[in-house]
Amino acid sequence: MKPRHSAAWAGAAMVALVATAGCGTKAAEGAAEAVDRSAAIMAALTRATDRADQVGSAQVEMTTDLGTGTPIAMDGTYSWGDGYAYDVQMDTKASQMESLQDAPTIRTLLVDGAYYYDVDPQPSGPLAGKEWMKVDASAVFGEQGAQALSGSSGSPVASLKGLKYAEDVDDLGTETVDGKRTTHYRATIDPSRMGKFKDALGDENGLLGATTGGVDSITVDIWVGDDDLPVRILQVMGAMKVTVDFEKFGATAEVKAPPAAQTGDLTEAIKDASGR
Repeated sequence: MKPRHSAAWAGAAMVALVATAGCGTKAAEGAAEAVDRSAAIMAALTRATDRADQVGSAQVEMTTDLGTGTPIAMDGTYSWGDGYAYDVQMDTKASQMESLQDAPTIRTLLVDGAYYYDVDPQPSGPLAGKEWMKVDASAVFGEQGAQALSGSSGSPVASLKGLKYAEDVDDLGTETVDGKRTTHYRATIDPSRMGKFKDALGDENGLLGATTGGVDSITVDIWVGDDDLPVRILQVMGAMKVTVDFEKFGATAEVKAPPAAQTGDLTEAIKDASGR
């Protein structure tokens, strides 16, 4: 009897071992598949980052929602190949510029770290008879934030460079966006990796912190087209949401500052008012 019992227990143990080994094999196979999927996703996002960086400019529609219920729309040319610059039409009311511009949109430039607004000539003050108002970025973001604009920080594709530091990156499948077939990816940069994310943008202490109000984590959705270029990017930073639709890459005109004689500089006045 004892040998038979021993044989039975040995058989049961063997079955258990085989089953356990099978589970282990399946778990290993699942882990390998997950690693392969993650590698494929990161490879696709790396191609999109490299392609966008190489092209260097695009025609873009951008909407920034600060959580106030009045999103700011900007539509125009952005370039980041040799410093960040743009030439866009911006919603006058949403940007609270009605006192300086009667038209529904106001042309806005960013050139060499300074903002220029196409305003109506004013009867008096620093904008008397001027067609443009200038504000250096240092008056808004401080010196460190302004230095970040000498690179590509803040550009429509800047966040792509930090995606390698995302904790979770998912492939959400194929979707049609703006009439183009795309693959939808979602990445989350959590608090433990925010420092490296800022490093990737060349913005350790400046522009990102100033624009997001110190938000600890960022979620980035990217829709990548068949040509490995982004079609849409959605960034969520706390209550702030930025949506970027890329209409056309490359072949954009150089963004130039307006003539100095037509420009009134309010940089120092804004610095004094804000205590910078």
